[in-house]
Amino acid sequence: MSGVIKEAVARSVKKSTGIVGLPVVPNARDVLINMYTHTLEVVKAVPAQADYRKAVEEFTTFRLDVVKNTEDIKEIETKIKCGQVEELIEQAKDELELIPVMLKWKPWEKNIKLPIFHPVKALQEAQQEQPAQPAQAAP
Repeated sequence: MSGVIKEAVARSVKKSTGIVGLPVVPNARDVLINMYTHTLEVVKAVPAQADYRKAVEEFTTFRLDVVKNTEDIKEIETKIKCGQVEELIEQAKDELELIPVMLKWKPWEKNIKLPIFHPVKALQEAQQEQPAQPAQAAP
């Protein structure tokens, strides 16, 4: 790599997340693609009719599509609207830890119907809303 390219790459990698204990992940996009793909495989152990599986598949598929189709990290963060890519990695880890717990608890066998939050639908609705008018300065 030439010196100019190395310098440009070095400038494009952030030095800190600004969150104590959360280090920068230079290859975050690749990590997210692998984690989201793995999540979609692991959640298949949950019955197909379970609301939990449907919700996990919906938001994970949305996030995976964004990450696969977007090279720029800032753009990924803007499109997903759930924090920095390092935070998205933590969220994906949490989901992967939750799936075995849900398999053990089997809440879908208890006939409990809870309202489902559809993050993709909510994001689409938020994007369709008109931006708020800026407040007028006091005289």
